[in-house]
This record gives sequence, structure tokens and C-alpha cells, in this order.
Amino acid sequence: MLRKRWWYAVWLMLIGAFAMLHALHLRADFPNHSPWWMDWAKYTDEGWYGNAAIRAHLFGSWYLPGDFNPAPAVPVWPFLEWILFFATGVSVQAARGLAIAFFIANLLLSYLLLRTRGPRWMALLGLTMLATSPFLYCFSRLAILEPLMTTLTLGALNLAVRLPGFRRPVLVSAGIGLVFTLMMLTKTYAVFLLPALGWAMVLPLWRSRRLALGPLQASLGPMGRRLMVRCVAAAGCAALVSYGAWMALIIRLGLLADYEYLFEVNRFVKPLQFDWPLVSLWWSFHGGLWVDRILIPMAGVAAVGAGLSRRRGWAHRLLLDPVFGASVLAIAGTISFMTYQDHPQPRYFTVFAFFIFFIVAQGAHALLGLANARGDANVREQETGGPARLAGYVFIGLTAVAIGINAAWTLDYALHPEYSFVNAAERLTRYIDEHPNGNRMLVSASGDEIMLVTHLPAINDLFTSPSPVLEFPDLASKLAYFRPGWYACWNQLDPGVLEDLHTRYSVEQVASFRAFDDSTRNVLVLFKLHPWPGGQVHDPANENLRVRSPEDKFDIPLQ
Repeated sequence: MLRKRWWYAVWLMLIGAFAMLHALHLRADFPNHSPWWMDWAKYTDEGWYGNAAIRAHLFGSWYLPGDFNPAPAVPVWPFLEWILFFATGVSVQAARGLAIAFFIANLLLSYLLLRTRGPRWMALLGLTMLATSPFLYCFSRLAILEPLMTTLTLGALNLAVRLPGFRRPVLVSAGIGLVFTLMMLTKTYAVFLLPALGWAMVLPLWRSRRLALGPLQASLGPMGRRLMVRCVAAAGCAALVSYGAWMALIIRLGLLADYEYLFEVNRFVKPLQFDWPLVSLWWSFHGGLWVDRILIPMAGVAAVGAGLSRRRGWAHRLLLDPVFGASVLAIAGTISFMTYQDHPQPRYFTVFAFFIFFIVAQGAHALLGLANARGDANVREQETGGPARLAGYVFIGLTAVAIGINAAWTLDYALHPEYSFVNAAERLTRYIDEHPNGNRMLVSASGDEIMLVTHLPAINDLFTSPSPVLEFPDLASKLAYFRPGWYACWNQLDPGVLEDLHTRYSVEQVASFRAFDDSTRNVLVLFKLHPWPGGQVHDPANENLRVRSPEDKFDIPLQ
């Protein structure tokens, strides 16, 4: 027993060491030359979704008329950053440190969730996959919405699977509904996780010995059925009332247009081909390999094998397990969301990754057929036959191989940080300060990200949202109001943006700064904006402003 405790202590120390690697070098870039190099979050999302908190502390107001203001739709993350910045000041390290804190919380919540359904080694196996994952290392270190979204999801699931053990399950169910509202106000994709949360609530109540009818617990008794309905109703009502209260506040403050704009910019044009949903579904499935090329297929084998098996051994245990079922439904919900969006990005799989690793850990435990001392007492444990147990040992072996590869990969990222973007942002800001050109404000899709790093005021050239105060139908009208002195883009100049700039300015390329590894976004190019003589304003309806003007000075491609 003492030796067993010693090994568990060593195991926990290794997990803790890899978890702490996430907190090193918080100013460092998203790792270059990773399989996830194309994700846009590293250029934009940390600034975009925290811009309300950043502006509130730097400039006194969270709201910038006409600019991208996502806080009305997803307020939880910027609110937490706003509180944090009172203690730390505005910095990219503080924002990322908050994300790391949620990642550590996610490890604890994952352990608590897995321990409800299996022994300590199974829970620690799941944590080992999470802590050593290079995918999660990269995305949990960004100050984006996904780490917080994962925390809220795991918190709600921990409450849901424990409902039968609470003295007041209806009240706890109402709490789950409130947590779901926070999930929706963190990332609206949470609605696709609702089936997983519902399953985790209903199945433990349905199979509870305390509420069951008869010694074989074949079905719920009348009291149990009433309690289950009351719990579901309490959760639903709490979610509807709390989310409705938020929407009423948004409407009262005149921010409904900004709320709706978040959905508008995330509505991607669908292909014309009739079979695009099938193609999108394939890409969504295939995108799962971004998380792990060994563990993802293993999770698929465990889920499909449990569904197809006709024996009452390991498959029966998994199918009657609320955590396993919720994991499968959460994965299905994520794939459904990405299929509907038809716009898979690696960061969308961050929450998905946790449930994949849960399935692998639970699958290994079920195949080995070991006693489930912490499982549901209604399931009579059966020793798993030879072939299934052999499959369990294969599962453990492949998992160990994947963990070894991932641990070395994560360690390499942690020991070789790069700082190309923060250095580029600082050099860009220094150039602007050393070469005054009217208004210090920068126009750029990555402007909010730069503002987080260097506090340079910025507006977004990619999004122009409706405003309850001023009407900005396009970027040109926003430029007319803010009159910025600078513009920055990545690698090439977009003709549409040039058209808007040309309404009031000619452009002069003055500096460039290398950053990141994307061949289409690895050079940040800075322009001075020169007003037309006499404050002249050009009308794109009367002349072609999408082409180079004789007064322009730039050598990057216009495309």
C-alpha cells in the first residue's frame, strides 16, 4: 500500500510539473511551425474578446462606437479580465495567466469528474493526457474564450453527475442552469453542448438506487420520475430566466445591434454545392486529428466498439456511464457546430480535446475489466473476457506511447519560446511614437492584439459594427470619425481596405516587422496615412479607389 501511494505521489508530481510548464514564458508567441499554425486566434482573438476590459482600463470606456464590441454577446471573459487588470494592470501576461489559471482548474475538475466513475489511476491517466498534450499547451496559453468555456462545462457536469447525492437536487439543478447561462455568455457554441449536459443530469437520476422502483432498479418510481422532471425544469427555467434577464439588459442599454453583430461576423458564406454539409462534416471529423493522431482514433474505437458490442461486459459499463455518454454527446455537439459553421479552426477543438481524453481513459478502464469501486452501484461488475482485456492492455500501451511523444513535444515548446509578435508590436509602437503623424491611433485587424501588448489605441479594419450612438455603415465612415494616422496589415494590402482608406488618405509603407510562421501572415507592415490635400474626400461611387494611386508608396502585393 505504501509503495502504491508513493507511485501515485510521483505520478501527481509529474502531472503538476507539466501543468506548470504552461505558466512559463507568458509573453512568448504561439509556437511557430506547429500543426496549428493557421489558426487566426494568435493574431487577433486575445485582443478582440478582451477589448472591453483593455479599453476600460486604458481609455476610460469599454465601448468604442462602430468598432468590434463583442462584450454584449460574450461578457464573462472580458468582465473577469477587467477585474484582474485592477490588480495587474493591462498586460498580455496577466490575460494569459488568467487562462492558465482556468486550465489548472480544468485539470482539477477533470479529476473530480473521472473519479465519480472509476479508480484513481483512470483519473490520473486522463490528467496525464491533458497535461502533456501539445495541442492544449498551445491553446490553453492564449487569452481566448475556450479555457473558461471548458471550466464552466466541466463544473456543470460535475454537479450534474452528482445530482442523486445532493440533499436538494432541484436547487442544484437551478445552479446548473445558471452555469449554462454563463457558458452561453462565454461562447455561444455552448448551445451545442446542451445535450451532453442534459444526459449527465438525467442518467444518474434515472439509475439512482435511492429513487428506483423495486430491487432490480428496472425503472424509476413515481417519486423519482417527479424529481427528474423537476430537476430538468429547474435547470431550464433558471437558464431561460437568467439569459432572458441579460438580453433585457442589453436591449435596455441599446446594445442589441452589437449583440447581433457577433453572430453576423461568424456567419460564413456556405458553398453552392448541394453536398456541402457532407464535405463540411468530413472536414469537421478530420479536424479532430489536430488534437492527437493516436488518441483520437482510439477514442473513436472505444465509442464505436461500445455502441456495437452486444455483450454486457465493458461495453455495457460504458454505455450506462453518464460521463462517457456526456463525452460522446459533447464531441458530437462540437462536430455538429463546426459542420454548421463550415469553418473549422483548431482552437474550436479545445473543449472537444478534454472529452476525447476522458473517453480514452474510461475505455481503457472498461476493457481491462477492473473493479469500479467508485462507479454506479446499480451496475454489477463482470470480469472482462480475454480478448477485451487484451484490447485494454493495447489501449494502455498506445496511450503510453502517445503520452511519451506528446510530453517530449510539449517540453520542446516550453524550453524554446519565441517572441517575434510581441517584439514586432513593440517595435511598431516605438516607430509610431518616434515618427509622429497626427493621431496616434492604428487601424488594423490585429490592432486589439497590439493594444493588449503595447497599449497603442487601435480600431478594427475588418469589422464595423452598428452603434447606438453613431452610424458607421463602412470602414470609410469610421475612418472619417476617428481620423487615425496609421494602418497595419499582414503581408499584402487588400483592395477593399485600400478603397476605404483612399476616401481620405494616400498610404505610405514605412516599416515592416517579421512575426510568426504563416507564409501569408508573417510580416506585419506599417503604413502612414496622409490626408488628401485640403481635406479632400474621394467617393468610391465616382472613381476606382481599389487601385494604387500616384501618391501611394508601397511595394507589398495588392490582392
